[in-house]
Amino acid sequence: MSDFGRLLVIIGLCIAALGGILWLLATILPFGRLPGDIVWRQGRFTLFLPIVSSILLSLLVTLILNLIFHFFR
Repeated sequence: MSDFGRLLVIIGLCIAALGGILWLLATILPFGRLPGDIVWRQGRFTLFLPIVSSILLSLLVTLILNLIFHFFR
């Protein structure tokens, strides 16, 4: 059972590190404010559709995962 606990701690630390990296990158990269991202405000209602940001993030993650799987194959 201690191996499972160690695995959970490692996964939690990786998620926390990834969250910290994304938080720091949010100040540098304009994700969510790119041309093509839709923001519609009407009164107290706001609709936010980050279409272009989602596409770029998907391409970036796909590229990184392909590189990782290529080198560790």
